[in-house]
Amino acid sequence: MTTPVSTDNDLWVSWDEYHRLIERLALKVYESNWQFDMVLCLARGGVRPGDVFSRIFDVPLAILSTSSYREEAGTKQGDLDIAKYMTMTKGPLRGKILLVDDLADSGVTLKKVREHLKDNYSDVTDVKSAVIWVKGCSEIKPDYFLEELPHNPWIHQPFEDYDGLRPHQLAAWMKKFEK
Repeated sequence: MTTPVSTDNDLWVSWDEYHRLIERLALKVYESNWQFDMVLCLARGGVRPGDVFSRIFDVPLAILSTSSYREEAGTKQGDLDIAKYMTMTKGPLRGKILLVDDLADSGVTLKKVREHLKDNYSDVTDVKSAVIWVKGCSEIKPDYFLEELPHNPWIHQPFEDYDGLRPHQLAAWMKKFEK
């Protein structure tokens, strides 16, 4: 399938491009020489980048679920919910944390998660954030990012195809990829 042409209103991203962007972001963090102890990714958009970062940097991965895009099939931002519990495999959250998400849209999620960490995790000594995209309307700039998007386009990420797909549609969906 071909990816549509991007405009000021819509940024279309293929799977290959998405993976290269995550790798470029990881390289940018590496070249900064900042050493961190854990990756904390924000689910759902930060799960894939967080997983890649955890593997490349060989550090534990923690996952914190947040949600603000629930209205109008996930296209309208609502109030931010932060999960009460975090998932991680190696001890408590502590030390230097790299907070990873896919984008800073309004910046509210990154800002509130930083506050959440400060208020609830006294063993966290430093937090820096990394995202692929920063929209022009974001109230904060992450420490690491690849692309600034001054026109605030809707970013069509490749995994969004699954947002409208339901189990009973899988057989028909998969047939379109058969040769």
